Amino acid sequence: MTDPTSAKDNEPLAPTASRLWRFMKPHRWGLLLSILSFVLVAATEPLIPQLLGFALGEGFSGKPAGTGSTLPGGVAMPSLHVQYSFPIWMVPIVLIGLFALRGLFSFCGQYLLNWTISRTVMDLRAALLQVLLRADARVYTSLQPATAVTKVVNDPQHVVTLIAGALVTILRDGLPALALMGYLFFINWKLTLLSLITVPGLAFVVRKVNKRVRRMGTWAYDAQLRLVSVVEDITRAWRVVRSFDAADYEKRRFAERAREVQRASLKTAASNAMAQPLSQLMASVGISLIVSLALYQSRVNGTGVGDFAAFVAALLLMSSRLRHLSDVMQPITNALVVARGCIGLLDTPAERDTGTRELTEVRGDIVLEQVTLRYPGANRDALAALDLRIPSGKTTALVGSSGAGKSSVVSLLLGFEHPDSGRILLDGVPIDELTKANLRRQFAVVSQDIVLFDLSVADNIAYAQERDDAKLEQVLRAAALWDFVQGLPEGLDTTVGANGSKLSGGQRQRLAIARALYKDAPVWIFDEATSALDTESERAVQQALEQWQGRKTLIVIAHRLSTIRRADCIQVMADGQVIESGDHDALLARDGTYAGMVKVQH
Repeated sequence: MTDPTSAKDNEPLAPTASRLWRFMKPHRWGLLLSILSFVLVAATEPLIPQLLGFALGEGFSGKPAGTGSTLPGGVAMPSLHVQYSFPIWMVPIVLIGLFALRGLFSFCGQYLLNWTISRTVMDLRAALLQVLLRADARVYTSLQPATAVTKVVNDPQHVVTLIAGALVTILRDGLPALALMGYLFFINWKLTLLSLITVPGLAFVVRKVNKRVRRMGTWAYDAQLRLVSVVEDITRAWRVVRSFDAADYEKRRFAERAREVQRASLKTAASNAMAQPLSQLMASVGISLIVSLALYQSRVNGTGVGDFAAFVAALLLMSSRLRHLSDVMQPITNALVVARGCIGLLDTPAERDTGTRELTEVRGDIVLEQVTLRYPGANRDALAALDLRIPSGKTTALVGSSGAGKSSVVSLLLGFEHPDSGRILLDGVPIDELTKANLRRQFAVVSQDIVLFDLSVADNIAYAQERDDAKLEQVLRAAALWDFVQGLPEGLDTTVGANGSKLSGGQRQRLAIARALYKDAPVWIFDEATSALDTESERAVQQALEQWQGRKTLIVIAHRLSTIRRADCIQVMADGQVIESGDHDALLARDGTYAGMVKVQH
């Protein structure tokens, strides 16, 4: 079981609340109008005990109308007709009107508050997504996709829902409680002041309970994220789970995390549940004292029933309001604990983008000069003083065993990694002088890890670009996928499912190739782009690519050497360096590493 105590437990939540307010501040007018509506509701609260006291004091006693009559002998008889200070029909009119007005103000307050909250959620989600879109590439090596989804989509809604509920309680119950407190001071300030002796004890209880709620809430939040990661693993790797017959193993792993969440949730609920009984216990001391003294004063001073009823009614109404307020700090604390987790994502380091130049006409001439790259935590260089030339309009193949540095070259060209030393030139311009957006517009990439979106075929190919059906047909034919798309129920508008789940492995790869071709960038990178294709489809794709030879710079990374025989230059890499360079025939004649690789595959 994970230790529920951590350094985060002692971190103050005030900075989190301040950062959360920055997202609510642009919509503060909605919040202010909401508060005004609840203030108007609170202003009517003292009228209830006032009307009750008036009705009991005046409604049951009246004054005789007239002077009565005099009997013979001079004996005076009182009038039998009694006059009351108000007619009975006014009672329902006043009460119904009062509660209708309160209902209108209450509706306006809650609607305006939720309008503010929904806008805040939208802005917070947009800010979190912007962080993910601009985050440093290395962040994604530790950030689980499911965790990112939770922090961006679920957490903001959960946070503001809790805070909205707490704000409604504060405004709906806190303001009337203040109004009733003022009314009680007006009626009998001595008794009301005496009741405040319980405030220090109540504050002590709330502080102790909130400290435990914060600790348990942090534990529950972290446990929830770990459970989400397990579910994400199972759904993402369902083929592996089933092929290894690992259902029982995954059930045990899920059950372990689920039990941790259950324990954390139960402890959090227990902490929350302690607040109200302890607060009510402290409040009952003050209430019992006030009622007892009020009865004593009534008996000694002969205070009327109406005054006593008004005082007690106001006291009980205030007690009811305070009972609701005793629960308000727990959801706020829980909300700030969750907010600390998702808003912490805003501190994710952004991708370094110091370039200011932009290229318009790019030939695709690439030079790596003495480039060295070592990943954090690695014990050796991924690239070691690498010198590499990729001429424009030519097809250059990078081959070598796994870990030779081929994919590291691609990461450097796209700006996902930065060399520790050396420099990289694109058409003679250092790429760190270019903006990241301009640099990446010069490349179209098909990687060995195919990524498709849950969109239509057309939207996947023309991703983030204008749709051109004629161009779509051209690239689909080049990728040997046109006939297949034509047979789909909705053709180009057929959705491919999450990450292309409705397609086969070869179809997914060909769709990714079509997407790269559609981009029409000056440099195309194919990283094991045809590994999932059959021989016939691979040949069709190669023939299509040959049409662009001389017009595009092609970088091909392949383990299947038959796919790079026609390359203009083959760069053989090992241990982060180029150890052989030349075309297919020249390297075979040299009878070196490349020739040995060819012999192994034959």
